[in-house]
Amino acid sequence: MSNPSFLEQPRRLWLGLLAAGVGVGLGASVKALAGPGLGEASTPLLMIPAVVLASALGGFLPGLLAVLLGAVAAWGLGADLAALTLFALVAASIVAGGELFQRARRRAEGVNRDLAEREAHVQSILDTIPDALVIIGEDGLIRSFSTAAERLFSWTSAEVLGRNVSMLMPQPHKDAHDGYLEHYYRTGERRIIGLGRIVVGARRDGTTFPMELAVGEIRTETGRFFTGFIRDLTERQSTEARLQELQGELIHVSRLTAMGEMASALAHEINQPLGAIANYLKGSSRLLASGGLEKARVGLDKAAEQALRAGDIIRRLREFAARGESERRVESLPRIVEEAAALGLVGAREQGVIVRFQFDPAVDVVLADRVQIQQVVLNLLRNALEAMEDSARKDLTVRIDPAPDDMALVSVADTGPGIAPEVEAKLFQPFITTKAAGMGVGLSICRTIVEAHGGKLWPEQTPGGGATFRFTLRAVTDGELDE
Repeated sequence: MSNPSFLEQPRRLWLGLLAAGVGVGLGASVKALAGPGLGEASTPLLMIPAVVLASALGGFLPGLLAVLLGAVAAWGLGADLAALTLFALVAASIVAGGELFQRARRRAEGVNRDLAEREAHVQSILDTIPDALVIIGEDGLIRSFSTAAERLFSWTSAEVLGRNVSMLMPQPHKDAHDGYLEHYYRTGERRIIGLGRIVVGARRDGTTFPMELAVGEIRTETGRFFTGFIRDLTERQSTEARLQELQGELIHVSRLTAMGEMASALAHEINQPLGAIANYLKGSSRLLASGGLEKARVGLDKAAEQALRAGDIIRRLREFAARGESERRVESLPRIVEEAAALGLVGAREQGVIVRFQFDPAVDVVLADRVQIQQVVLNLLRNALEAMEDSARKDLTVRIDPAPDDMALVSVADTGPGIAPEVEAKLFQPFITTKAAGMGVGLSICRTIVEAHGGKLWPEQTPGGGATFRFTLRAVTDGELDE
């Protein structure tokens, strides 16, 4: 392929040569028309414009030609030697300056050409990487929006450039994003820059999706810029769905094993107190028949002790099976819910489910075991998705609201068939389920976890159809957080 710079040089050279000839010809014409009135000493000065124009357009060779032609023309028109010498000196400096100008221009064009090639190379890379790229300024306005970002958020680059990046976020982050930037500028505290985390994004149609966000900071003389690389976690649906299927099978087998071990342990451990209870009751019955009231009372007391012992055995085994122990810490409730949703909502978009998050900014941190509460949220989300499989309208709403007595309220509402009255009364009993392949222990375990955290878990009917599950956790007040 021809290089434009090589094609341009001959063109500039010929333009310079043409300018030299035309310029000298015009200068000689002016002198010839003016006659002796201009004076012989001014004749070389009329050739200076030709030298300037030829040097500016073509550089050294056209400028030198203009000097030679101008000197010959001036000599022919009667210029003296002193005027020609002065013309030669002035013209030589002009030619030297023109050549320097041409060299500077060629260097500048080379630099611009290299920059354009590099920019095109970088842009081609950005257009082909699978991760979306969004660059914002320190004012939060979008400065760059890659092709992958256009596909991911359904906005074009022209539509988002110059607008606040919060347009790509759901509530409550949409309204709070500028506050996050101001907090970082004021304190320097990094909550996501250079760290990366799983968050939720919002597409043009308002639907939300889980994404992995990594943010880098660039400082230049003109200010700060933030580069965000975004990976859509829903793109891993097929792989993660298969992994979840395998995990579900493993969990199912492990639950069966654990339940078998628990049944064996219960049969072994309770056999002795139950046998003792039966013996004491039989003995007490004989004593009552023969009139031994005092001995019968002692026997009944012993039977009651054994009954309490059996109950204590069951309680300890239940605590062990439910992993009653927990390590509670101060955790961000919105982050717990977002991370659980990133896993629990895999495949929701493909099923046609519209997911909305509504987080009240007044609720932030709670005292909780993060893993256990995420398990509760994950269970409720998966139940909601399964309930809406055959529904015409598939809306899933996840809310976080403040509740009385310094509690935080989490709600998961679906538009499925709802809960039948005969099932609702015994919904949290173990082994009660409406699923064809369910074991009926998920909600029971969820309630155990929530109650161990000092909260409550209960169902409600969703207005317009469907079911809503709500649970509460103890919120941490600002005063407690400072302490």
